[in-house]
Amino acid sequence: MFHVNDLFVKSTSSIGAEEKETLLHGLRNLLIISAIACLLIVFFILNNKPPDPYVEKSLNLNGAIEDGNQLFRMNCVGCHGISAQGLVGPELNKVTEELNDKQIINQVINGLTPPMPSFEMDPQSMADLLAYLHSLNN
Repeated sequence: MFHVNDLFVKSTSSIGAEEKETLLHGLRNLLIISAIACLLIVFFILNNKPPDPYVEKSLNLNGAIEDGNQLFRMNCVGCHGISAQGLVGPELNKVTEELNDKQIINQVINGLTPPMPSFEMDPQSMADLLAYLHSLNN
């Protein structure tokens, strides 16, 4: 009776086994290198997007701490507390040491971490809020 395995040469020599092991090792290395290259390409594409005009404008304006404090009191104290000590939302007294200004802006306008809502504000108001948040570090 014919069997598919009869088509393949069966080698009992160690040379054939060594060649097979070398081939498998080379394929594994090629797969690892390919995966790393794909990750680098994806990382490059994701980080090479054009700057957001809203973010750039907000960052280029000088914010007023007192105006930012008023915005904070009207919009943020319910979750972050009157002195930014954190309630439902996290404590914010050192937030500008943990996140850069672009990350803070994206958090505020997109509400990235539930239950935080997204907020719409003009770039000057965002600059004011950033100035206030920076003043909390002092």
